[in-house]
Amino acid sequence: MNNKTLDYYNQNAEDFISRTVDADMHYCQDKFIKMLESGAYILDAGCGSGRDSLYFMEHGFKVCAIDGSEEMCRAAADYIGQKVECIKFQDIAYEEMFDGVWACASLLHLPKQELPDVLRKFYRALKTGGVMYASFKYGDKEEERLGRFFSDYNLEEIEKVFVEDVGFELIEGFETVDVRPDYAGKPWVNVVVRKSVAN
Repeated sequence: MNNKTLDYYNQNAEDFISRTVDADMHYCQDKFIKMLESGAYILDAGCGSGRDSLYFMEHGFKVCAIDGSEEMCRAAADYIGQKVECIKFQDIAYEEMFDGVWACASLLHLPKQELPDVLRKFYRALKTGGVMYASFKYGDKEEERLGRFFSDYNLEEIEKVFVEDVGFELIEGFETVDVRPDYAGKPWVNVVVRKSVAN
């Protein structure tokens, strides 16, 4: 995530949280947690408001929440009642710690050329058999818009990155539409993958 995008979230944290904290993500959240054992350890990568972390915690999961924006980390920590680590995706160094990685609308801020290297870090962070979920805006552009940098994907393209470039096993790829009122109907692509072998 580039500095301009981080600056956006630091400067607009309150407004962004107000527009996203109540978004109904149960369809994707439930699809993800059904693949995990009770009490599993989840990394919420790019946790934003802490919305998803809180949902997982309320369902009995242990959560490590991280975000690259200091202001988002402060707000999320207050919201979920535990520390949120401020760290960029490029700097994570976890080794086989997590049963699941949740990356909802966060990896889309990386340039496409950087995504495989970051995904390899998440691959290493997962235990063998661990599951990862990620979502991206549908499209084919890499561009700055609304004060942030975005990389858009279609399903075929993003599945190739996870499976062929990184080595994940594909569980499912599917499309959804944005549930936020101000973006109603905008298309998203979602992938659920598994770390099938130890590196």
